[in-house]
Amino acid sequence: MIIKKVEVIPYLLDFKFLAGTSRGVLKQKKTCFIKIYTDDGVGVGEAGPLERLSIDDLPDFHLVFEQELKSLVGQSISNIEDVDTISLPQNMPSLRFGVETALRSLLHGKKHLIFDNAFSRSQDSIGINGLIWMGDKEFMFSQIQSKLDQGFACLKMKIGAIDFETELELLAYIRKQFAKDDLVLRVDANGAFSTSNALDKLTRLSQFDLHSIEQPIQQRQWEEMSLLCEKTPIPIALDEELIGVLDEDKDKLLDVIKPQFIILKPTLVGGIKASSEWIEKAEKRNISWWITSALESNIGLNAIAQYTYETGNKMPQGLGTGQLYTNNIDSPLVLDGDRLWYDQNSIWTKI
Repeated sequence: MIIKKVEVIPYLLDFKFLAGTSRGVLKQKKTCFIKIYTDDGVGVGEAGPLERLSIDDLPDFHLVFEQELKSLVGQSISNIEDVDTISLPQNMPSLRFGVETALRSLLHGKKHLIFDNAFSRSQDSIGINGLIWMGDKEFMFSQIQSKLDQGFACLKMKIGAIDFETELELLAYIRKQFAKDDLVLRVDANGAFSTSNALDKLTRLSQFDLHSIEQPIQQRQWEEMSLLCEKTPIPIALDEELIGVLDEDKDKLLDVIKPQFIILKPTLVGGIKASSEWIEKAEKRNISWWITSALESNIGLNAIAQYTYETGNKMPQGLGTGQLYTNNIDSPLVLDGDRLWYDQNSIWTKI
């Protein structure tokens, strides 16, 4: 297949609620869809940097991507090995993810088929954690109750935006109802702790039998994070820490910090191939991992879900549900309890 044309389509996603993070409140999410045309059809991917987090969060990033993708026209794609050799800058991870998934769907001859597996054939599902967004106590309490009512066996609570004592109260409320054998609890600090108080906060959090804490301190503090991972009473998962790490530094990061977990966000670390490379390096060091989406529309979420199933990791994953936005792309992704399914009978929105 010879690439004839590449199109970049900007899209603005509107949240259903004010999505609180340690970096502020989100009301909208900018993204863009990548369409790659050959004589045999068209493939669709998504490139959506996260504001103030992704290294390719650039002004008018869709125009930058459009310029970069001109180099693809005329290239020949006949197998996955060809996809893996496509050369795009390391500092544009979301673009690499979008192109990679668009080309994979082209090779499968079906617009949104990225991996042909039991998940994409609607034969099996993926267990996910229920995400509790930051907000005031009442908002977070209502989310917790809703997720528990839905039957989630694993909850992830974002912390660091409200009073720490209040966050401890919320965790205590959950643990009064469910012991650790009945409900897995994760927390995500998004780098909200300081190096001076992080260990004390981890110690106080440890009373709630937490599965893990994501990114307790800001990234790029390798020595401080290494000391935390050595002394922590709660397993630490690196998240933002992996963003922007060049290929030649990946081994060094894992060897210096020695985390208990790493978390792969394909949009932020450079796509499917890059995520698989992180997984291989982690497993060589007996570091566990799971996969998380990063506020993509259903286009990107679909690709990440199919890849997640392909990896064979059975622990609850950090995948979205496609229900964050008022104007998301209609897709076959369906949530049943805490299981994400792909309904082959559903129809995709045309892009």
